[in-house]
Amino acid sequence: MSRDNRLSAQLDAAAIEAIQQSLATVRTHLPFLVSLTPQERMELPKLGEKTVGFDEKCVSYMQTSPEFLPGFIDIAEVDKDRSLRAQLLRFAADLQALNLQVEDSLTVLGSEILMADLAYYQSAREAARRGRAGAQGVYEDLRTRFPGARALPEKAKAA
Repeated sequence: MSRDNRLSAQLDAAAIEAIQQSLATVRTHLPFLVSLTPQERMELPKLGEKTVGFDEKCVSYMQTSPEFLPGFIDIAEVDKDRSLRAQLLRFAADLQALNLQVEDSLTVLGSEILMADLAYYQSAREAARRGRAGAQGVYEDLRTRFPGARALPEKAKAA
Protein backbone atom coordinates (compact mmCIF):
# COMPACT_ATOMS: atom_id res chain seq x y z
CA MET A 1 0.00 0.00 0.00
CA SER A 2 1.41 3.37 -0.98
CA ARG A 3 2.19 5.74 1.87
CA ASP A 4 0.86 8.57 -0.31
CA ASN A 5 -2.60 7.04 -0.55
CA ARG A 6 -3.30 4.80 2.42
CA LEU A 7 -7.02 5.51 2.31
CA SER A 8 -9.12 5.72 -0.83
CA ALA A 9 -12.87 5.53 -0.30
CA GLN A 10 -16.07 7.49 -0.70
CA LEU A 11 -19.37 7.59 1.13
CA ASP A 12 -22.47 8.17 -0.93
CA ALA A 13 -25.30 10.37 0.31
CA ALA A 14 -27.38 7.35 1.34
CA ALA A 15 -24.56 5.95 3.50
CA ILE A 16 -24.00 9.32 5.17
CA GLU A 17 -27.70 9.64 5.89
CA ALA A 18 -27.87 6.08 7.27
CA ILE A 19 -24.86 6.69 9.54
CA GLN A 20 -26.29 9.97 10.81
CA GLN A 21 -29.65 8.32 11.41
CA SER A 22 -28.00 5.44 13.26
CA LEU A 23 -26.11 7.88 15.48
CA ALA A 24 -29.33 9.79 16.14
CA THR A 25 -31.01 6.51 17.09
CA VAL A 26 -28.19 5.69 19.52
CA ARG A 27 -28.50 9.16 21.05
CA THR A 28 -32.26 8.72 21.56
CA HIS A 29 -31.51 5.59 23.60
CA LEU A 30 -28.99 7.51 25.71
CA PRO A 31 -30.79 10.76 26.58
CA PHE A 32 -29.17 10.85 30.03
CA LEU A 33 -25.57 11.19 28.78
CA VAL A 34 -23.68 14.17 30.16
CA SER A 35 -20.89 16.35 28.84
CA LEU A 36 -18.12 17.42 31.17
CA THR A 37 -15.88 20.42 30.94
CA PRO A 38 -12.15 19.70 30.73
CA GLN A 39 -11.87 20.96 34.32
CA GLU A 40 -14.57 18.56 35.52
CA ARG A 41 -12.82 15.67 33.73
CA MET A 42 -9.67 16.45 35.68
CA GLU A 43 -11.32 17.01 39.05
CA LEU A 44 -13.85 14.18 39.30
CA PRO A 45 -12.64 11.04 41.07
CA LYS A 46 -12.49 8.11 38.65
CA LEU A 47 -13.65 4.53 39.10
CA GLY A 48 -11.05 2.64 37.10
CA GLU A 49 -9.01 -0.53 37.15
CA LYS A 50 -7.26 0.43 40.38
CA THR A 51 -10.43 1.36 42.27
CA VAL A 52 -12.88 -1.30 41.04
CA GLY A 53 -11.75 -3.69 43.78
CA PHE A 54 -12.40 -0.99 46.37
CA ASP A 55 -15.91 -0.51 44.96
CA GLU A 56 -16.59 -4.24 45.02
CA LYS A 57 -15.69 -4.39 48.71
CA CYS A 58 -17.87 -1.33 49.40
CA VAL A 59 -20.83 -3.03 47.68
CA SER A 60 -20.42 -6.00 49.96
CA TYR A 61 -20.04 -3.92 53.11
CA MET A 62 -22.91 -1.61 52.26
CA GLN A 63 -25.14 -4.68 52.13
CA THR A 64 -23.77 -6.47 55.17
CA SER A 65 -23.06 -3.43 57.35
CA PRO A 66 -25.59 -0.78 56.31
CA GLU A 67 -25.31 0.94 59.71
CA PHE A 68 -22.20 2.71 58.43
CA LEU A 69 -23.98 4.26 55.44
CA PRO A 70 -24.07 8.06 55.74
CA GLY A 71 -27.61 9.41 55.78
CA PHE A 72 -27.08 11.42 52.59
CA ILE A 73 -26.31 8.32 50.48
CA ASP A 74 -29.32 6.85 48.70
CA ILE A 75 -28.25 3.22 48.25
CA ALA A 76 -30.94 2.67 45.61
CA GLU A 77 -29.36 5.46 43.51
CA VAL A 78 -25.87 4.04 44.02
CA ASP A 79 -27.11 0.62 42.89
CA LYS A 80 -28.81 2.25 39.89
CA ASP A 81 -25.53 4.01 39.02
CA ARG A 82 -23.62 0.72 39.25
CA SER A 83 -26.15 -0.99 37.02
CA LEU A 84 -26.09 1.76 34.39
CA ARG A 85 -22.28 1.81 34.45
CA ALA A 86 -22.20 -1.93 33.79
CA GLN A 87 -24.68 -1.52 30.93
CA LEU A 88 -22.69 1.31 29.33
CA LEU A 89 -19.48 -0.70 29.66
CA ARG A 90 -21.03 -3.42 27.48
CA PHE A 91 -20.65 -1.20 24.39
CA ALA A 92 -18.28 1.58 25.47
CA ALA A 93 -15.19 -0.27 24.20
CA ASP A 94 -16.78 -0.76 20.78
CA LEU A 95 -17.69 2.93 20.58
CA GLN A 96 -14.19 3.95 21.69
CA ALA A 97 -12.62 1.63 19.10
CA LEU A 98 -14.89 3.04 16.39
CA ASN A 99 -14.08 6.60 17.45
CA LEU A 100 -10.36 5.81 17.38
CA GLN A 101 -10.70 4.37 13.86
CA VAL A 102 -12.55 7.50 12.72
CA GLU A 103 -9.90 9.72 14.32
CA ASP A 104 -7.08 7.68 12.77
CA SER A 105 -8.78 7.82 9.38
CA LEU A 106 -9.16 11.59 9.68
CA THR A 107 -5.46 11.81 10.56
CA VAL A 108 -4.45 9.74 7.52
CA LEU A 109 -6.76 11.71 5.22
CA GLY A 110 -5.50 15.03 6.56
CA SER A 111 -1.91 13.86 6.12
CA GLU A 112 -2.56 12.78 2.53
CA ILE A 113 -4.25 16.09 1.74
CA LEU A 114 -1.47 18.15 3.32
CA MET A 115 1.24 16.13 1.54
CA ALA A 116 -0.49 16.84 -1.80
CA ASP A 117 -0.81 20.52 -0.84
CA LEU A 118 2.88 20.73 0.07
CA ALA A 119 3.91 19.05 -3.17
CA TYR A 120 1.78 21.53 -5.12
CA TYR A 121 3.25 24.43 -3.16
CA GLN A 122 6.80 23.25 -3.84
CA SER A 123 6.00 22.82 -7.54
CA ALA A 124 4.51 26.32 -7.73
CA ARG A 125 7.53 27.71 -5.90
CA GLU A 126 9.89 26.04 -8.35
CA ALA A 127 7.81 27.21 -11.33
CA ALA A 128 7.92 30.77 -9.98
CA ARG A 129 11.68 30.50 -9.50
CA ARG A 130 11.97 29.46 -13.15
CA GLY A 131 9.73 32.32 -14.30
CA ARG A 132 6.75 30.28 -15.49
CA ALA A 133 3.74 32.44 -16.38
CA GLY A 134 1.21 32.74 -13.54
CA ALA A 135 3.33 30.80 -11.08
CA GLN A 136 4.55 33.80 -9.08
CA GLY A 137 1.01 34.86 -8.12
CA VAL A 138 0.05 31.33 -7.07
CA TYR A 139 3.27 30.93 -5.09
CA GLU A 140 2.94 34.32 -3.37
CA ASP A 141 -0.66 33.64 -2.37
CA LEU A 142 0.16 30.19 -1.01
CA ARG A 143 3.30 31.43 0.71
CA THR A 144 1.25 33.81 2.89
CA ARG A 145 -0.81 30.85 4.08
CA PHE A 146 2.00 28.32 4.30
CA PRO A 147 1.78 26.34 7.56
CA GLY A 148 4.41 27.57 9.94
CA ALA A 149 5.36 30.54 7.79
CA ARG A 150 6.11 33.61 9.83
CA ALA A 151 4.69 36.97 8.88
CA LEU A 152 7.39 39.28 7.64
CA PRO A 153 7.98 42.39 9.74
CA GLU A 154 6.91 45.64 8.08
CA LYS A 155 10.57 46.66 7.56
CA ALA A 156 11.31 43.46 5.65
CA LYS A 157 8.21 43.89 3.47
CA ALA A 158 9.29 47.40 2.51
CA ALA A 159 12.86 46.34 1.64
